[in-house]
Amino acid sequence: MTADLPVRPAPAPSHRLMITVSIMMATIMQTLDSTIANVALPHMAGGLSASQSQITWVLTSYIVAAAIATPVTGWLTGRYGRSRIFLVAIAGFTVMSLLCGAAANLAEIVVARLLQGAFGAALVPLSQSVMLDINPPERHARAMATWGMGVMLGPILGPTLGGWLTDNMSWRWVFLINLPVGLLSFAGVWFYLRDEGAARKSGFDWFGFATLAIFVGMLQLVLDRGDQVDWFESIEIRIYAACAAIALIYFIIHTATVGAASFLNVNLLRDRNFVTGTAFYFVVGLLLYATRALLPPMLQTLLGYPVVTTGLVTAPSGLGTMVAMLVAGRAVGRLDERLIIGLGLGLTALSLWQMANFSPEITEWGVAWPGFVQGLGLGFTSVPLTTLTFSTLDRALRPEGTAIFSLSRNMGSSIGISTMQALLTRNTVMMHSSLAAYVTVGALQARPDGFDKVFDLGTRAGLAGLDAVVQNQAAFVAYLDDYRLMMWLTLATLPCLLLMRVRKRSVAAPQEEPLHIAAE
Repeated sequence: MTADLPVRPAPAPSHRLMITVSIMMATIMQTLDSTIANVALPHMAGGLSASQSQITWVLTSYIVAAAIATPVTGWLTGRYGRSRIFLVAIAGFTVMSLLCGAAANLAEIVVARLLQGAFGAALVPLSQSVMLDINPPERHARAMATWGMGVMLGPILGPTLGGWLTDNMSWRWVFLINLPVGLLSFAGVWFYLRDEGAARKSGFDWFGFATLAIFVGMLQLVLDRGDQVDWFESIEIRIYAACAAIALIYFIIHTATVGAASFLNVNLLRDRNFVTGTAFYFVVGLLLYATRALLPPMLQTLLGYPVVTTGLVTAPSGLGTMVAMLVAGRAVGRLDERLIIGLGLGLTALSLWQMANFSPEITEWGVAWPGFVQGLGLGFTSVPLTTLTFSTLDRALRPEGTAIFSLSRNMGSSIGISTMQALLTRNTVMMHSSLAAYVTVGALQARPDGFDKVFDLGTRAGLAGLDAVVQNQAAFVAYLDDYRLMMWLTLATLPCLLLMRVRKRSVAAPQEEPLHIAAE
């Protein structure tokens, strides 16, 4: 057990820096790949002779595999050691990136992406666990600020980088860019990171893992495929949903009956900070990814922004996140963490309120400023939230805890994107019907701006042009409704902060044993 291991001093700053750089490269590489391929899908479809619906499996396979593999990270770490799993994950992810870039057909790239997601699932939770262990408790906030920048900035910068690589080089470089990063990260972990103590030869709860994997995988398929096949009107979605529900019921009953032998360590559920923080992180994932999925299409399809301009006006969100994390990393430990989280949620709600008041005449600055404010909000939320979530959790539970923590963000992002996209489609149809009821020949002729002269309503082309204008306005209103809903959801989470306990600062936290540092 970790309690029996000798206490060692904190690693030398140079070694800690090398470990941090190495594992953060791996983290950014993995989080970047969750969104970098999105903008390249049309080019992939042409290059691989795939339809638009078929090429989406490049995204789906990665997301589903990562979601299923994430919960098993804790057991693998305890069984084989953290550094070994880290090295295997980095090597596997890098090799699969090479195979993605070299794929000659749809089947090859889908299989490669499936394995890439499975290998990459461990990178984010393991990097968080290592960052907590190589830093003493008083440096945890700054460590989580560094880690959080990698987790948050990757998905934000992914579409911009992916678009640039696709336009200036080839869609294959969306994956091949991982090769130098993966090699450097592997070398750093190989030389500087070592595990201490014998690995735990604990048994594996295959039934618990299988039921959880089926639930997560089926739920991901429901969320990813639902919007394409009209949700529960489709037999496919009903089958996925039924399998997910049955698997979840079996998993809950199994976990409640087998106790300590369960795949999900029940001790995690006894820590109030961890449970509440994980729920908050679910909301953070929902807000981050859902907004990122809504804003670029709105700017490009409704406002006519080019890809490069879209990337530029959305980039300030990442800048705001970076600034806020640096500030929050220094503020945690001096201020009540719940106050900082409350500030972050308040800024996030403010930015969503600004987005809910967009107009078709919005300027580029009018788009960039709310994004910067939202970035500040997410930065001020994530750093103290991560620190507070793990402040009361036993060190032995960190590998499993960080895996569940990362899973909650991924599930939140999937549910958020799917739900907001479904609401967008539904509200667009409803708003189109409402607006169309007011668009009559008499109403157009009564307008003083001569709008009826723009379209020849006596021809199909004129009617189609007018319908396109109505559809554009309906879609714009539907986007605003989504932003408004996310604003209210953010405000509704604020009272839950009272459920979290603040660490006592009057008693110095004991020095925790860091990982062994090679060549120390």
